[in-house]
Amino acid sequence: MIKSMTGFGQGSAEGGQFKVRVDLRSVNNRFLDVHTRLPQELNSLEVTLKKQVQAALKRGRVDMVVSVEQSKQAKFEINLPLVAGYMAALNALKNEFELAGEPSLELVAKLPGALQVSQDNSKLDEAMVAGVVAAVSEAIVALAEMRLVEGQQLAAELNIRLDNIERQLPKIESEAERLPALYRDKLAKRLQEVVSSGSIDEARLAQEAAMLAERSDISEEIARLKSHVGQMRDLIHADDEIGKRLDFLLQEMNREANTILSKSSDLQISDAALIIKTEVEKLREQGQNVE
Repeated sequence: MIKSMTGFGQGSAEGGQFKVRVDLRSVNNRFLDVHTRLPQELNSLEVTLKKQVQAALKRGRVDMVVSVEQSKQAKFEINLPLVAGYMAALNALKNEFELAGEPSLELVAKLPGALQVSQDNSKLDEAMVAGVVAAVSEAIVALAEMRLVEGQQLAAELNIRLDNIERQLPKIESEAERLPALYRDKLAKRLQEVVSSGSIDEARLAQEAAMLAERSDISEEIARLKSHVGQMRDLIHADDEIGKRLDFLLQEMNREANTILSKSSDLQISDAALIIKTEVEKLREQGQNVE
């Protein structure tokens, strides 16, 4: 069954001194593109968490947001070289422009990068790491389930469009069968207007009509459209990644409809081919969201 690339999943985990929540959101994208937003103390887990998502999904842009609440006291590091640089710059400003006042502790604490959460990875709590990984797994399962539900709705819509296309094909076939005789009559009428004697070579007329009908033959295009519709129905029920193959088939279907329009001047065939083109465009819009 096809899967949508749109979905949302949430996971959570708790330990003795922490609570973790993970939100995953995905939208359509040509390839799998995972973006993370992690607390500073979990930056070392970015690659691990991305690999978790990459192992479960095939396509789509996925945004992961991890939030952590800790009950234990956080440890901070002072970026001494950075603070020293700020202080030197402030003193230079004070001396250059003869300004009054001294930098306060509050001002220093607010300086960007002056205080940072400890990056001592060796002390990253193993229980918290396990909790984050578990919460991501739970969010992935929820996201995959939602993408599957969305995919079932997409499949129903795609089948409706395919039904509409299939309803046009018998109309085109039926009208196409009438074209050779219609071309012959039109050609005879034109020749009758040109030839003053009223005498027309029937053999030559039949030959010209046959050549005209051959140039306008759309039987191959009809056959390929039928084949593409059948292949699309098979893809819709496939379990593998189908988005790229679906897009290729829709390009081919659009090309066949265009060829039918260019070959035939018959109004009913043109109307049916235009309906097919419209349905193909709708299929392409919906297919953009198929994994």
